[in-house]
Amino acid sequence: MLEWYKEWFNTPEYLNVYRHRNDEDALKLADLIFRVVNLKLKSRVLDMACGTGRHSIIFAERGMEVTAIDLSENLLSIANSSAEKLNHHIRFINADLRNFSLEKKFDIALNLFTSFGYFEEDEENFKIFEQAYFHLKKNGIFVFDYFNSKYLANNLLEQSSEDLDGFRLIQQRRIRNKRIEKRIVIQKNGSEKEYMESVKLYSYSELIDQLNKIGFNIIKTFGGFAGTNFNEETSPRLIIFAKR
Repeated sequence: MLEWYKEWFNTPEYLNVYRHRNDEDALKLADLIFRVVNLKLKSRVLDMACGTGRHSIIFAERGMEVTAIDLSENLLSIANSSAEKLNHHIRFINADLRNFSLEKKFDIALNLFTSFGYFEEDEENFKIFEQAYFHLKKNGIFVFDYFNSKYLANNLLEQSSEDLDGFRLIQQRRIRNKRIEKRIVIQKNGSEKEYMESVKLYSYSELIDQLNKIGFNIIKTFGGFAGTNFNEETSPRLIIFAKR
């Protein structure tokens, strides 16, 4: 299961499985960010793990100068094509979030939709926080959007199946060794493909403590894209705004 993300994110099946991560959700989260952070025209935005570029494109549409990074060449290709069709100039970079280095500093850095916790070692996962801190200007803002691990553990759907556009999707989930593991089975035309996901479960206090240790000051926390207050028992998500 090591480096499962390298294979999975470069498959066409990935986009079918996560089609519910739609533009409406991305817009809600972007609106929340703009309500909380006073971003001026041409503010520099660093989108860390940009995927297909949904958030990057929204920020570009609103006059921001966007740099977007992802490890998946497949997702970056889709993101670049979408941006070009809309005539948005976004700098897309194929790189590992743990070890990239850019000369410019940014007004805001984003790590959204649980693009975190993929690596086996805590030190490797928290390098993403360090990278955000390093690439921000003084008083720059880091926005971190992750699932609420306590809520997830208490509301885990162990198995689900559905029929989608000519194939059947089966997902099996379990928590093991402080990780949420998902087995994804795609059945189509009598054949079957299988993929895995494994994401580390970090508690609210673990994440806050690590951000503070690096040097961030926490300014806001929310429990959903609409800006609801965070509650560790009832909030599906944990959205943290931290200042450098």
